[in-house]
Amino acid sequence: MFSWRVCFFMVVLATGSNAQDLQRLERVADTLAKEQNFSGAVLVAKGDKVLLQKAYGEANFEWGIRNSSDTRFRLGSVTKQFTAASVLLLQERGKLKLSDPVGQHLPELPTAWHAITIQQLLTHTAGIHSFTDLPEYRNIERFAKSPAEILELVRARPLDFEPGSRWDYSNSGYVLLGMLIEKVSGVTYEQFVQQNIFTPLQMKDSGYDTNAAIIPRRAAGYASLGQELSNAEFIHMSVPYAAGALYSTTRDLLRWQNALYEGRLLSLSSVRAMTTPVPPGYGLGLMIMDGPEGKRYFHAGEIEGFSTLSSYRPDEKISVIILSNIEKRELMWMELPLAQVALKQKVILPSERTLMSLTPARLDELAGTYAAADGAKTWVKRDGTQLSVRQGGQPWLPIFAESNKQFFARSADVQFEFNLAANGTVEALTRHQFGSLQRMSRVAEADPDYARVPFFLRGDMNNWGLNDVMQSQAPHVYSAQLQLGKGHYLFKLGSEDFKAVDFGAASGDTKVEPGKAKTLDAVGDNLQFEVRAAGQFRFTLDTRNARAPKLTVTQLQ
Repeated sequence: MFSWRVCFFMVVLATGSNAQDLQRLERVADTLAKEQNFSGAVLVAKGDKVLLQKAYGEANFEWGIRNSSDTRFRLGSVTKQFTAASVLLLQERGKLKLSDPVGQHLPELPTAWHAITIQQLLTHTAGIHSFTDLPEYRNIERFAKSPAEILELVRARPLDFEPGSRWDYSNSGYVLLGMLIEKVSGVTYEQFVQQNIFTPLQMKDSGYDTNAAIIPRRAAGYASLGQELSNAEFIHMSVPYAAGALYSTTRDLLRWQNALYEGRLLSLSSVRAMTTPVPPGYGLGLMIMDGPEGKRYFHAGEIEGFSTLSSYRPDEKISVIILSNIEKRELMWMELPLAQVALKQKVILPSERTLMSLTPARLDELAGTYAAADGAKTWVKRDGTQLSVRQGGQPWLPIFAESNKQFFARSADVQFEFNLAANGTVEALTRHQFGSLQRMSRVAEADPDYARVPFFLRGDMNNWGLNDVMQSQAPHVYSAQLQLGKGHYLFKLGSEDFKAVDFGAASGDTKVEPGKAKTLDAVGDNLQFEVRAAGQFRFTLDTRNARAPKLTVTQLQ
């Protein structure tokens, strides 16, 4: 178990109401960090003026070394804005045009890719399948790979859609952009970013991460299961490449943002190109969003052991930078309140809300299925004396009543309001999150039918592949049988893309005991199974209760 610890902070000195604003900013940061057991570094600034700079948790939990404002974190996909800026620098120097077909510069690419423009690669509208979405990805991420070897995973696949016809996030596109930068510039991606961005901007704590290099003050990365930490899975940093391999600090990223958006690195016309979005709001290596607090440019990052987020509000020149050395953390819950305080907007923390107790009968009236205009589902169920919400494939989120129709979450900055019809019945649910509203109508829903799509036993026992299909043994009962050697196995039950079916551990309990039925959860954590003696094992999934499928593992004689 890890504990929340404040390690270092700097708040600018001020007097009067400004001092109160800064105290409020620090209190909001401290409270949110403590509630989430946040480990990492946070910076809030207005232009070059730092309003809050603070670190929490440990850079290395095994040695008890605290994070500081100088700790270096892997950036994950925050890297993409540096890749986009590099392409724009090459355009300004006359080396390429965003309208160029990529095949003009890289003729060795598959013929189907030749007509894709550089602009389409930058905006994720090229249609090249993202290699990180493939089951085979887990087989390569631990090994040194060249960009060409990475793209070999998707070269033979048809395009997901006609280039320019729609948007779909693709790490493959940004690996390809890294290859383009190297071909056109004549130097490696690492050298180009260092020589043209980091050195001119005096970003002395930033660079291209490598596994072998000794990098002073580099944080160790962790995974978490509830309050328990483990060392993150290994990833060879040649794999994320131009899509996610850079590291930096909060202060260096502030230098970057101010130089970028003030036109000190790129021309203002290039900055406008970078911040002009295509639907659903993606520019060149950046997301662009309008909310109640104004326009925002931002990008999140996620890589083994790390979660990151950098944002900039151009109207007020507000930067919020959050870097964590724990993976799979949603940082927007922290970013938005900090930005709102910096903008002198009202923020109500979950701990500042008043709880109300509702009867089980009232909670049952609110439970049900709700659907957004695009068909995305949200489920609400009663857990004893409170409600829990699941949106899409996310884990269940406990929510708490502050009135007979208004609820809030303690672990995320999200509120829900149940909308009533004239006769008092519940007709819709409105979600308030990240400054936006989403209304979802109440719908009737039949239990899911897991027979409609093939799904597999996938894990360490078969390299997370598709060899062991779960075959129907009786209505709504599926099984797979295989030989296992002595050892420890992580596994899940999932479809080919892990989207249609993705069963894992419910309620954080990941261990599977032989002969004991275990209730699974959609998009749960990896399951664990210990084989004490080699033999044949049968994995049986009973989905007769579609909302609470049960897995039993039996060793055969």
